[in-house]
Amino acid sequence: MFTVSKRFHFSASHVLHGLGDDHPCSRTHGHNYEVEVIAESPEVDERGFVVDFRELDDVKRWIDDTLDHRHLNDVMEGQPSAEAIARLVCEWCVANLPPTVGGKVVAVRAWETPRAYAEYRRG
Repeated sequence: MFTVSKRFHFSASHVLHGLGDDHPCSRTHGHNYEVEVIAESPEVDERGFVVDFRELDDVKRWIDDTLDHRHLNDVMEGQPSAEAIARLVCEWCVANLPPTVGGKVVAVRAWETPRAYAEYRRG
């Protein structure tokens, strides 16, 4: 199996509900997120690619238009956790990229910090 990934950056704020008052994430705060789109294929295409990285450029445009410099509670349904961001981006890729690209997207990782991410994996 061949695996490729591409990372995208955005900055946004959010509040996570249901946490104790002493939890820092229960207050409005922000992150410099990285979102990593992961695609897989058992074989490479005639170009030698799983997908051409340029075929993922629409992901960056959508992130910039939808998530970047936004308050995620205003643009997402439910709890805007890293897990929910990963699922949102993955589902957008599958639904909106050409099937030859979106169909190969198997997972998305949403990094809140350089050491902490959540992953949503299709299946």
